[in-house]
Amino acid sequence: MKKKIITTPFDRNKLPPKQNIILALLIWLICLFVAIKHKLKITKVRMKGLKPPFIVISAHLSFTDFFITPLLLFPYRANYVGELETFEEYGEWLFRQVGCLGTRKYINDPVLVKNIIKIIKRKSILVLYHEGRFSNIGTNSKLEESVGKLCKMLKVPVVSVNMHGSYLRSPTWGKKARKEAKLEAIATQVFTTEELEKVSYQEINKKLQEHLTFDDYKWQFDTKLKITYKKRAKGIELVLYSCPCCETEFKMETKNAEIFCGNCGARWQLSEYGTMEPLNPSQEYKNREINFSHIPNWYEWQRSRVACEIESGKYLLNIKVHIESLPNAVNFIDLGEGLLIHNEKGFALTFKDYEETEEKTLCFVPLSMSSLHTEYNYCNKGQCITLSTFDNTYFLYPRGAGFNATKIQFATEYMFERAKRRVKKNPD
Repeated sequence: MKKKIITTPFDRNKLPPKQNIILALLIWLICLFVAIKHKLKITKVRMKGLKPPFIVISAHLSFTDFFITPLLLFPYRANYVGELETFEEYGEWLFRQVGCLGTRKYINDPVLVKNIIKIIKRKSILVLYHEGRFSNIGTNSKLEESVGKLCKMLKVPVVSVNMHGSYLRSPTWGKKARKEAKLEAIATQVFTTEELEKVSYQEINKKLQEHLTFDDYKWQFDTKLKITYKKRAKGIELVLYSCPCCETEFKMETKNAEIFCGNCGARWQLSEYGTMEPLNPSQEYKNREINFSHIPNWYEWQRSRVACEIESGKYLLNIKVHIESLPNAVNFIDLGEGLLIHNEKGFALTFKDYEETEEKTLCFVPLSMSSLHTEYNYCNKGQCITLSTFDNTYFLYPRGAGFNATKIQFATEYMFERAKRRVKKNPD
Protein backbone atom coordinates (compact mmCIF):
# COMPACT_ATOMS: atom_id res chain seq x y z
CA MET A 1 0.00 0.00 0.00
CA LYS A 2 1.31 3.42 -0.96
CA LYS A 3 2.16 5.54 2.05
CA LYS A 4 -0.06 8.60 2.43
CA ILE A 5 1.82 11.85 2.00
CA ILE A 6 0.81 14.64 4.36
CA THR A 7 1.34 18.17 3.04
CA THR A 8 -0.28 20.14 5.87
CA PRO A 9 2.30 22.67 7.18
CA PHE A 10 3.67 22.43 10.71
CA ASP A 11 1.58 24.34 13.25
CA ARG A 12 3.99 27.05 14.33
CA ASN A 13 1.38 28.73 16.54
CA LYS A 14 1.01 25.79 18.90
CA LEU A 15 2.59 26.62 22.23
CA PRO A 16 4.81 23.81 23.56
CA PRO A 17 3.92 22.48 27.00
CA LYS A 18 6.19 22.68 29.98
CA GLN A 19 8.76 19.93 29.84
CA ASN A 20 7.21 16.65 30.95
CA ILE A 21 8.57 15.89 34.44
CA ILE A 22 8.99 12.15 33.72
CA LEU A 23 10.93 12.90 30.53
CA ALA A 24 12.94 15.55 32.38
CA LEU A 25 14.06 12.96 34.93
CA LEU A 26 15.04 10.57 32.15
CA ILE A 27 16.93 13.32 30.31
CA TRP A 28 18.86 14.25 33.45
CA LEU A 29 19.85 10.60 33.98
CA ILE A 30 21.10 10.25 30.39
CA CYS A 31 22.96 13.56 30.63
CA LEU A 32 24.56 12.49 33.89
CA PHE A 33 25.83 9.29 32.24
CA VAL A 34 27.45 11.31 29.39
CA ALA A 35 28.87 13.80 31.89
CA ILE A 36 30.53 11.11 33.98
CA LYS A 37 31.82 9.27 30.91
CA HIS A 38 33.51 12.39 29.52
CA LYS A 39 34.49 13.96 32.86
CA LEU A 40 32.32 17.03 32.38
CA LYS A 41 33.56 20.02 34.34
CA ILE A 42 30.83 22.57 35.12
CA THR A 43 31.52 26.16 36.13
CA LYS A 44 28.76 28.55 37.16
CA VAL A 45 29.30 32.31 37.38
CA ARG A 46 26.80 34.66 39.07
CA MET A 47 24.18 31.88 38.93
CA LYS A 48 23.57 31.49 42.67
CA GLY A 49 19.98 32.28 43.59
CA LEU A 50 18.87 32.73 39.97
CA LYS A 51 15.36 31.42 39.39
CA PRO A 52 13.09 31.35 36.32
CA PRO A 53 12.10 33.13 34.22
CA PHE A 54 15.30 33.80 32.28
CA ILE A 55 16.72 33.27 28.80
CA VAL A 56 19.75 31.12 28.00
CA ILE A 57 21.86 31.95 24.94
CA SER A 58 24.04 28.94 24.22
CA ALA A 59 26.94 28.10 21.95
CA HIS A 60 26.30 25.14 19.65
CA LEU A 61 29.29 22.91 19.02
CA SER A 62 27.65 19.53 18.37
CA PHE A 63 24.81 17.21 19.35
CA THR A 64 26.63 16.66 22.65
CA ASP A 65 25.43 20.13 23.74
CA PHE A 66 21.98 18.65 24.35
CA PHE A 67 23.48 16.44 27.07
CA ILE A 68 25.18 19.38 28.79
CA THR A 69 22.63 22.21 28.96
CA PRO A 70 20.00 20.32 31.03
CA LEU A 71 22.62 19.59 33.71
CA LEU A 72 23.63 23.25 33.85
CA LEU A 73 20.00 24.23 34.48
CA PHE A 74 19.20 21.45 36.98
CA PRO A 75 16.86 21.34 38.93
CA TYR A 76 14.87 23.56 36.58
CA ARG A 77 13.17 22.41 33.39
CA ALA A 78 13.32 24.46 30.20
CA ASN A 79 11.90 25.01 26.75
CA TYR A 80 14.23 24.72 23.77
CA VAL A 81 14.09 26.17 20.26
CA GLY A 82 14.55 23.18 17.94
CA GLU A 83 14.79 22.57 14.21
CA LEU A 84 11.88 20.90 12.44
CA GLU A 85 13.87 18.02 10.94
CA THR A 86 14.57 16.75 14.45
CA PHE A 87 10.82 16.79 15.15
CA GLU A 88 10.35 14.62 12.05
CA GLU A 89 13.13 12.25 13.08
CA TYR A 90 12.00 11.61 16.67
CA GLY A 91 8.28 12.46 16.50
CA GLU A 92 6.39 15.67 17.12
CA TRP A 93 4.58 14.49 20.26
CA LEU A 94 7.82 13.48 21.96
CA PHE A 95 9.65 16.68 21.08
CA ARG A 96 6.80 18.86 22.27
CA GLN A 97 6.77 16.94 25.57
CA VAL A 98 10.50 17.56 25.87
CA GLY A 99 9.58 21.24 25.65
CA CYS A 100 10.77 22.10 22.16
CA LEU A 101 9.50 24.87 19.90
CA GLY A 102 9.72 23.82 16.26
CA THR A 103 11.04 26.34 13.78
CA ARG A 104 12.78 26.54 10.43
CA LYS A 105 16.35 27.73 10.14
CA TYR A 106 17.41 31.16 8.92
CA ILE A 107 13.98 32.70 8.48
CA ASN A 108 12.57 35.68 10.34
CA ASP A 109 9.82 33.95 12.31
CA PRO A 110 7.50 36.33 14.24
CA VAL A 111 5.42 33.40 15.52
CA LEU A 112 8.49 31.95 17.24
CA VAL A 113 9.06 35.28 19.00
CA LYS A 114 5.42 35.32 20.20
CA ASN A 115 5.81 31.81 21.64
CA ILE A 116 9.06 32.78 23.36
CA ILE A 117 7.27 35.72 25.01
CA LYS A 118 4.51 33.38 26.21
CA ILE A 119 7.09 30.99 27.70
CA ILE A 120 8.79 33.80 29.61
CA LYS A 121 5.42 35.13 30.83
CA ARG A 122 4.59 31.75 32.35
CA LYS A 123 7.90 32.02 34.26
CA SER A 124 9.81 29.33 32.37
CA ILE A 125 13.34 29.13 30.95
CA LEU A 126 13.95 29.55 27.23
CA VAL A 127 17.11 28.03 25.73
CA LEU A 128 18.26 29.37 22.37
CA TYR A 129 21.21 27.84 20.50
CA HIS A 130 21.80 31.09 18.67
CA GLU A 131 23.97 29.72 15.83
CA GLY A 132 21.19 27.52 14.48
CA ARG A 133 23.54 24.68 13.53
CA PHE A 134 26.54 22.75 14.82
CA SER A 135 29.96 24.34 14.53
CA ASN A 136 31.71 23.45 11.26
CA ILE A 137 35.25 23.76 12.57
CA GLY A 138 35.13 24.11 16.37
CA THR A 139 34.77 27.90 16.45
CA ASN A 140 31.82 30.18 17.11
CA SER A 141 29.67 32.09 14.65
CA LYS A 142 28.77 35.76 14.84
CA LEU A 143 25.89 36.68 17.12
CA GLU A 144 22.88 38.07 15.25
CA GLU A 145 21.60 41.55 16.10
CA SER A 146 18.18 40.02 16.75
CA VAL A 147 19.54 38.15 19.81
CA GLY A 148 20.32 41.37 21.67
CA LYS A 149 16.98 42.84 20.63
CA LEU A 150 15.14 39.75 21.90
CA CYS A 151 16.93 39.91 25.28
CA LYS A 152 16.14 43.60 25.59
CA MET A 153 12.47 42.97 24.81
CA LEU A 154 12.01 40.06 27.25
CA LYS A 155 13.36 42.02 30.24
CA VAL A 156 14.53 38.95 32.16
CA PRO A 157 18.02 37.82 33.22
CA VAL A 158 20.29 36.64 30.40
CA VAL A 159 22.52 33.58 30.84
CA SER A 160 25.26 32.49 28.45
CA VAL A 161 26.39 28.88 28.09
CA ASN A 162 29.76 28.21 26.52
CA MET A 163 31.44 24.84 26.10
CA HIS A 164 34.68 23.12 25.23
CA GLY A 165 35.20 19.58 23.95
CA SER A 166 31.70 19.08 22.58
CA TYR A 167 32.86 19.63 18.99
CA LEU A 168 35.92 17.45 19.49
CA ARG A 169 33.77 14.59 20.77
CA SER A 170 31.58 14.57 17.66
CA PRO A 171 32.45 17.01 14.84
CA THR A 172 29.63 17.64 12.40
CA TRP A 173 31.67 16.34 9.43
CA GLY A 174 32.54 13.06 11.21
CA LYS A 175 30.05 12.32 13.94
CA LYS A 176 31.49 9.09 15.35
CA ALA A 177 32.16 9.86 19.01
CA ARG A 178 35.78 10.32 20.06
CA LYS A 179 35.81 8.46 23.38
CA GLU A 180 38.80 10.36 24.79
CA ALA A 181 37.18 13.78 24.51
CA LYS A 182 36.60 15.64 27.76
CA LEU A 183 33.93 18.27 28.28
CA GLU A 184 33.79 21.66 29.95
CA ALA A 185 30.82 24.01 30.29
CA ILE A 186 30.48 27.52 31.70
CA ALA A 187 27.12 29.06 32.58
CA THR A 188 27.23 32.79 33.33
CA GLN A 189 24.51 35.22 34.27
CA VAL A 190 25.68 37.96 31.91
CA PHE A 191 22.89 40.42 32.73
CA THR A 192 20.49 40.75 35.61
CA THR A 193 17.10 42.33 34.86
CA GLU A 194 18.34 45.63 36.32
CA GLU A 195 21.58 45.56 34.30
CA LEU A 196 19.64 44.82 31.13
CA GLU A 197 17.63 48.01 31.48
CA LYS A 198 20.77 50.17 31.38
CA VAL A 199 22.35 48.85 28.17
CA SER A 200 21.52 48.91 24.45
CA TYR A 201 20.95 45.78 22.39
CA GLN A 202 24.34 46.42 20.75
CA GLU A 203 26.03 46.33 24.16
CA ILE A 204 24.11 43.17 25.03
CA ASN A 205 25.39 41.48 21.87
CA LYS A 206 28.96 42.64 22.42
CA LYS A 207 29.12 41.23 25.93
CA LEU A 208 27.34 37.99 24.95
CA GLN A 209 29.79 37.52 22.08
CA GLU A 210 32.67 37.75 24.54
CA HIS A 211 31.13 34.99 26.65
CA LEU A 212 30.24 32.79 23.65
CA THR A 213 33.56 32.83 21.81
CA PHE A 214 35.28 29.45 21.61
CA ASP A 215 37.99 27.60 19.70
CA ASP A 216 37.97 23.89 20.44
CA TYR A 217 41.23 23.17 18.59
CA LYS A 218 43.10 25.81 20.59
CA TRP A 219 41.53 24.46 23.77
CA GLN A 220 42.56 20.91 22.80
CA PHE A 221 46.15 21.95 22.16
CA ASP A 222 46.40 24.08 25.30
CA THR A 223 44.99 21.34 27.55
CA LYS A 224 46.97 18.62 25.75
CA LEU A 225 43.85 16.57 25.14
CA LYS A 226 44.96 13.54 23.17
CA ILE A 227 42.55 12.01 20.64
CA THR A 228 43.89 8.81 19.10
CA TYR A 229 40.88 7.75 17.03
CA LYS A 230 42.44 6.24 13.89
CA LYS A 231 40.01 7.83 11.40
CA ARG A 232 39.93 11.23 13.09
CA ALA A 233 40.37 13.18 9.81
CA LYS A 234 37.70 11.34 7.83
CA GLY A 235 35.18 13.86 6.51
CA ILE A 236 37.13 17.02 7.27
CA GLU A 237 37.75 17.48 3.52
CA LEU A 238 34.13 18.64 3.28
CA VAL A 239 35.04 21.61 5.49
CA LEU A 240 38.66 22.07 4.37
CA TYR A 241 37.80 21.88 0.66
CA SER A 242 40.64 24.04 -0.74
CA CYS A 243 44.34 23.17 -0.90
CA PRO A 244 46.50 25.93 0.63
CA CYS A 245 49.44 24.85 -1.54
CA CYS A 246 47.96 24.85 -5.07
CA GLU A 247 44.67 26.58 -4.09
CA THR A 248 42.61 24.02 -6.02
CA GLU A 249 39.05 23.49 -4.78
CA PHE A 250 37.13 20.25 -4.20
CA LYS A 251 40.14 17.95 -4.71
CA MET A 252 40.87 17.32 -1.02
CA GLU A 253 40.61 13.72 0.19
CA THR A 254 41.10 11.98 3.52
CA LYS A 255 42.25 8.62 4.78
CA ASN A 256 42.33 7.80 8.47
CA ALA A 257 44.20 10.72 10.12
CA GLU A 258 45.46 12.28 6.86
CA ILE A 259 44.13 14.87 4.44
CA PHE A 260 45.71 15.32 1.03
CA CYS A 261 45.23 17.19 -2.24
CA GLY A 262 44.33 15.08 -5.27
CA ASN A 263 45.74 17.79 -7.53
CA CYS A 264 49.21 18.64 -6.22
CA GLY A 265 49.76 15.80 -3.74
CA ALA A 266 50.28 18.01 -0.67
CA ARG A 267 49.59 15.99 2.46
CA TRP A 268 48.90 16.67 6.14
CA GLN A 269 48.22 14.64 9.26
CA LEU A 270 45.65 15.67 11.85
CA SER A 271 47.73 15.18 14.97
CA GLU A 272 46.48 13.65 18.19
CA TYR A 273 46.49 17.17 19.69
CA GLY A 274 44.38 18.79 16.96
CA THR A 275 47.00 20.44 14.75
CA MET A 276 47.44 19.90 11.01
CA GLU A 277 51.01 18.85 10.37
CA PRO A 278 52.50 18.77 6.81
CA LEU A 279 53.90 15.36 5.85
CA ASN A 280 55.97 16.57 2.91
CA PRO A 281 58.64 19.08 4.09
CA SER A 282 58.99 20.48 0.57
CA GLN A 283 55.35 21.52 0.14
CA GLU A 284 54.89 25.30 0.26
CA TYR A 285 51.88 27.47 1.01
CA LYS A 286 51.05 30.25 -1.42
CA ASN A 287 50.07 32.44 1.52
CA ARG A 288 52.98 32.07 3.92
CA GLU A 289 51.57 34.53 6.45
CA ILE A 290 48.88 32.09 7.61
CA ASN A 291 49.55 29.35 10.14
CA PHE A 292 47.66 26.50 8.48
CA SER A 293 48.63 24.17 11.31
CA HIS A 294 45.79 25.77 13.28
CA ILE A 295 42.76 24.31 11.52
CA PRO A 296 40.37 27.30 11.99
CA ASN A 297 42.94 29.47 10.15
CA TRP A 298 42.63 27.17 7.11
CA TYR A 299 38.84 27.47 7.35
CA GLU A 300 38.88 31.29 7.54
CA TRP A 301 41.38 31.50 4.66
CA GLN A 302 38.80 29.75 2.51
CA ARG A 303 36.15 32.26 3.64
CA SER A 304 38.36 35.16 2.55
CA ARG A 305 38.83 33.58 -0.88
CA VAL A 306 35.06 33.29 -1.35
CA ALA A 307 34.70 36.98 -0.44
CA CYS A 308 37.26 37.89 -3.11
CA GLU A 309 35.46 35.68 -5.61
CA ILE A 310 32.19 37.49 -4.95
CA GLU A 311 33.75 40.95 -5.13
CA SER A 312 35.38 40.13 -8.46
CA GLY A 313 32.03 38.94 -9.86
CA LYS A 314 33.29 35.38 -10.41
CA TYR A 315 31.16 33.55 -7.85
CA LEU A 316 28.43 31.40 -9.37
CA LEU A 317 26.70 28.14 -8.47
CA ASN A 318 24.49 26.68 -11.19
CA ILE A 319 23.72 23.04 -10.52
CA LYS A 320 21.02 20.40 -10.68
CA VAL A 321 19.83 19.27 -7.27
CA HIS A 322 17.59 16.54 -5.90
CA ILE A 323 14.91 18.09 -3.71
CA GLU A 324 13.09 16.77 -0.67
CA SER A 325 10.62 19.06 1.06
CA LEU A 326 9.66 19.00 4.74
CA PRO A 327 6.36 20.82 5.20
CA ASN A 328 5.72 19.39 8.66
CA ALA A 329 7.05 17.08 11.35
CA VAL A 330 5.52 13.99 9.71
CA ASN A 331 7.19 13.28 6.38
CA PHE A 332 9.64 14.31 3.71
CA ILE A 333 8.23 14.65 0.19
CA ASP A 334 10.39 13.70 -2.80
CA LEU A 335 10.14 16.45 -5.42
CA GLY A 336 12.65 15.03 -7.91
CA GLU A 337 15.23 17.21 -9.61
CA GLY A 338 15.39 20.97 -9.84
CA LEU A 339 17.87 23.72 -10.66
CA LEU A 340 19.69 25.75 -8.01
CA ILE A 341 21.39 29.02 -8.89
CA HIS A 342 23.35 31.07 -6.36
CA ASN A 343 24.90 34.38 -7.33
CA GLU A 344 24.99 38.01 -6.16
CA LYS A 345 21.20 38.15 -6.36
CA GLY A 346 20.85 35.30 -3.87
CA PHE A 347 19.32 31.86 -4.37
CA ALA A 348 16.92 30.85 -7.13
CA LEU A 349 15.42 27.36 -6.89
CA THR A 350 13.43 26.14 -9.90
CA PHE A 351 11.36 22.96 -9.52
CA LYS A 352 7.93 21.35 -9.67
CA ASP A 353 6.25 21.27 -6.30
CA TYR A 354 4.24 18.30 -5.05
CA GLU A 355 1.46 17.37 -7.54
CA GLU A 356 2.06 20.53 -9.59
CA THR A 357 2.52 20.37 -13.37
CA GLU A 358 4.23 23.71 -13.89
CA GLU A 359 7.67 24.70 -12.70
CA LYS A 360 8.06 27.57 -10.29
CA THR A 361 11.05 29.50 -9.00
CA LEU A 362 11.58 30.45 -5.36
CA CYS A 363 13.96 33.36 -4.82
CA PHE A 364 15.85 34.18 -1.62
CA VAL A 365 17.57 37.57 -1.71
CA PRO A 366 20.87 38.00 0.19
CA LEU A 367 19.38 40.19 2.91
CA SER A 368 16.80 37.50 3.80
CA MET A 369 19.38 34.92 4.95
CA SER A 370 22.12 35.67 7.46
CA SER A 371 23.55 32.18 7.03
CA LEU A 372 22.74 28.74 5.70
CA HIS A 373 22.00 25.36 7.20
CA THR A 374 24.56 22.83 5.97
CA GLU A 375 24.70 19.07 6.28
CA TYR A 376 27.63 16.85 5.33
CA ASN A 377 25.92 13.46 5.25
CA TYR A 378 22.29 13.96 6.10
CA CYS A 379 20.52 10.59 6.55
CA ASN A 380 23.49 9.00 4.70
CA LYS A 381 22.56 10.89 1.52
CA GLY A 382 25.65 13.10 1.38
CA GLN A 383 26.06 16.85 1.45
CA CYS A 384 23.04 19.12 1.37
CA ILE A 385 21.86 22.61 2.16
CA THR A 386 18.37 23.77 3.08
CA LEU A 387 16.25 26.73 2.00
CA SER A 388 13.13 27.55 3.98
CA THR A 389 9.88 29.44 3.71
CA PHE A 390 7.45 29.77 6.63
CA ASP A 391 5.62 26.59 5.58
CA ASN A 392 8.29 24.42 3.96
CA THR A 393 11.96 23.48 4.10
CA TYR A 394 13.70 22.25 0.95
CA PHE A 395 16.63 19.86 1.37
CA LEU A 396 18.88 20.16 -1.67
CA TYR A 397 21.32 17.40 -2.65
CA PRO A 398 23.79 18.03 -5.53
CA ARG A 399 23.55 16.20 -8.83
CA GLY A 400 26.82 17.39 -10.29
CA ALA A 401 30.28 18.79 -9.52
CA GLY A 402 31.07 22.16 -7.95
CA PHE A 403 28.78 21.89 -4.92
CA ASN A 404 30.31 22.30 -1.49
CA ALA A 405 28.05 23.15 1.43
CA THR A 406 30.79 25.02 3.32
CA LYS A 407 31.62 27.28 0.38
CA ILE A 408 27.95 28.05 -0.25
CA GLN A 409 27.59 28.94 3.43
CA PHE A 410 30.57 31.31 3.21
CA ALA A 411 29.02 32.99 0.17
CA THR A 412 25.61 33.33 1.84
CA GLU A 413 27.09 34.96 4.95
CA TYR A 414 29.27 37.36 2.97
CA MET A 415 26.42 38.43 0.69
CA PHE A 416 24.17 39.04 3.72
CA GLU A 417 26.77 41.24 5.44
CA ARG A 418 27.43 43.14 2.22
CA ALA A 419 23.71 43.70 1.63
CA LYS A 420 23.31 44.90 5.22
CA ARG A 421 26.17 47.40 4.80
CA ARG A 422 24.60 48.73 1.62
CA VAL A 423 21.24 49.23 3.34
CA LYS A 424 22.89 51.15 6.18
CA LYS A 425 24.80 53.29 3.70
CA ASN A 426 21.74 53.96 1.51
CA PRO A 427 18.67 53.49 3.76
CA ASP A 428 16.31 54.78 1.08
